[in-house]
Amino acid sequence: MMWAYQCLDFFGTITDMICLYVISRLLLKEYRFSSVFCKYIPPIAIFIFTWVLTWFSEFAAFKIPALFVITITVLKICYKDTIYQSIVAVELWFAQDAICSEAIGFIISKYLLGDNLQILLDGQHILRWEVYVIHMLTRIVVLSFVYIILKNFKYIVKVNDCIILSAVYIIGFTIMMFNNYNLMNLAKTPNLIMFVSSSGLSVVFFSVFLYSKSKLYFQEQEKKDKIQIAQLQQQFAYYQEKLKDEEKVRSVYHDMKNHLLVLQRQINSPETAEVIDKLQSQVAMYEDYEHTGNDILDIILKEKSEKAREKHIALSVTADLSDVDFIEPLDISTIFGNGLDNAIEASEKLPEEQRGILVKAGKIQNFFSILIENNCLQSSNNTKKRTTKSDDFLHGFGISNMRKAAEKYGGQLLTKCENEKFILKILIPIP
Repeated sequence: MMWAYQCLDFFGTITDMICLYVISRLLLKEYRFSSVFCKYIPPIAIFIFTWVLTWFSEFAAFKIPALFVITITVLKICYKDTIYQSIVAVELWFAQDAICSEAIGFIISKYLLGDNLQILLDGQHILRWEVYVIHMLTRIVVLSFVYIILKNFKYIVKVNDCIILSAVYIIGFTIMMFNNYNLMNLAKTPNLIMFVSSSGLSVVFFSVFLYSKSKLYFQEQEKKDKIQIAQLQQQFAYYQEKLKDEEKVRSVYHDMKNHLLVLQRQINSPETAEVIDKLQSQVAMYEDYEHTGNDILDIILKEKSEKAREKHIALSVTADLSDVDFIEPLDISTIFGNGLDNAIEASEKLPEEQRGILVKAGKIQNFFSILIENNCLQSSNNTKKRTTKSDDFLHGFGISNMRKAAEKYGGQLLTKCENEKFILKILIPIP
């Protein structure tokens, strides 16, 4: 019969690992390596460590602290999230698995089986198999509660949050360990109430606390989204007004060009001819801008070209949007306006001889491709810091807004920095 209990113990450990997998997936988001590796290695590694630690029964008091530290270390290796996020994830795992589930499982066992919770097998007092099963089922139920509460968790745990939750965890864990040495004497109502309430409330507090933080995070994100939308709409309105003004100016320049041709034929004075030639060159300079097939993009490129010229930045543009009419003007403004602003901002930090921006846009097979490339100070893949401006709340949305615009059409945005060049690519499937 002992083999059957060993199997139950094995499956109990499996449920522990399932709990660790789910909780780590809820609270930790940023993989350090491949997603498959980071998802499955922690529970597998902890499963192995758990069985290794069982061999050192003479050091039973150190098993849980050792497993706690090992689990945090493994999660930190696999995920880029903060150490506080990893600590809270492990604390929540221990709280729902070892504290809450243990307490609830014991109460259910006492209710169903009475005081007869142990049997004598091979000279040893061990828990009945029904207790093992009840504990495993309780773990799954408590885990389901945690999952429902935190399934949309996005909040980044801060040091103050970690301190508060760690204090709650330590209190709950201490009470559990105090009573765990004498489980069979918990039948006394006061002890039972203290055990269950402290254990259950620790998980409830964890879940509600993290849920409230996550909800606050979503509210802040919603506020930021509204600001972003307002900024984009304001930017687009600006380009629309520029387009109207541009059309008027184009008409005036067109008439001026014709008038200058007439004057050139009628007046033979060298001085007058010189003035006319100068005016014609100025008109030609004005007309020397990109014609992409998209009026909004033409305005954006003209404005950014002038800005680049002022800052002594070489800007090369090759763009053809003549057959790309499914992208809304607002999204054109978002992608190219923000992309060029970021490139110009980065180029300003370089010596003049190194300042250069390359823009390419057009159809490639069944995709609309956009490339914005600029020289940068160093090779780095860290693109999180997208702005050096002091008002980070309002700035730094550029790439995120561009990504949203691309994803709106089923496309994707990729960035990389290598060989002292920052490269931004957008691929959008053509419907």
